[in-house]
Amino acid sequence: MTEPLRIVFAGTPEFAAEHLKALLASPYDIVAVYTQPDRPAGRGQKLMPSPVKQLALEHNIPVLQPPTLRNAEAQAEMAALKPDLLVVVAYGLILPQAVLDIPRLGCINSHASLLPRWRGAAPIQRAVEAGDGESGVTVMRMEAGLDTGPMLLKVTTPITAQDTGGSLHDRLAELGPPAVIQAIGGLAAGTLEGEVQDDSLATYAHKLNKDEARIDWSRPAAELERLVRAFNPWPICHSSLNGEALKILAASLSDGKGTPGQIIGASKDGLLVACGEQALCLTRLQLPGGKALNFSDLFNSRREKFALGTLLGVAAQ
Repeated sequence: MTEPLRIVFAGTPEFAAEHLKALLASPYDIVAVYTQPDRPAGRGQKLMPSPVKQLALEHNIPVLQPPTLRNAEAQAEMAALKPDLLVVVAYGLILPQAVLDIPRLGCINSHASLLPRWRGAAPIQRAVEAGDGESGVTVMRMEAGLDTGPMLLKVTTPITAQDTGGSLHDRLAELGPPAVIQAIGGLAAGTLEGEVQDDSLATYAHKLNKDEARIDWSRPAAELERLVRAFNPWPICHSSLNGEALKILAASLSDGKGTPGQIIGASKDGLLVACGEQALCLTRLQLPGGKALNFSDLFNSRREKFALGTLLGVAAQ
């Protein structure tokens, strides 16, 4: 009887933890897990382990958290594990060629995009923001470039008009793990061939930041509606109302005209705000110190805040 494949797993967020769960339930031998160093989180800024670290510790898997894999010491530490395969999912560290060369079967990555469409840090949110009709997971062989390796396997899912960054993330986190298990079986059997990516079709999925979540009301409402969905649950689109922060968690496209950022209607159906083209109907909001509420609830209790003609934010000059 042949020994099970020795696999080292590298990943950090919840998306990666879902893949690790599938590997832990497989016949493969998970000999170690690599994840990012613990980071401060929450109001107390206490050091918090990543979801991948928490899962690995629950299963008594050794956890390594080097700040870089570029030095000889970290590379020797991985080589000593004698992995057959390195599986990488949203790890967050660049793997130099010296690391990619360690496993006997190489390194594979589960990437939340139909490559080469979105390469980089935020493919899920960028697909929603851009209005893509579908997304998926690509399992690829890793090489030194950013998400540039040969594609081994793809699974797809439509992006609906209701999808948020969060809902698409959760769906892809279900699709990715079985694809990785299937790809590992094909690699071990020598039956899986990689398809070279067409670099001319690639787009870079920039990392998300809070600044770009500030609504520019001079933009078309159709773009802003997608942005609101893409940035939920993080970083959450926001504007200001009478000098106070206003978080926008849900909105829909609507007709209407006015100065960009101007409140042109308010009812239990939502807060109607003029944009560069058309209008946005804000249906779920969060005021400072409060929790996220449907606008119908805010309208009942805080109607005076949403007077017609009030300007939200500042339109781009």
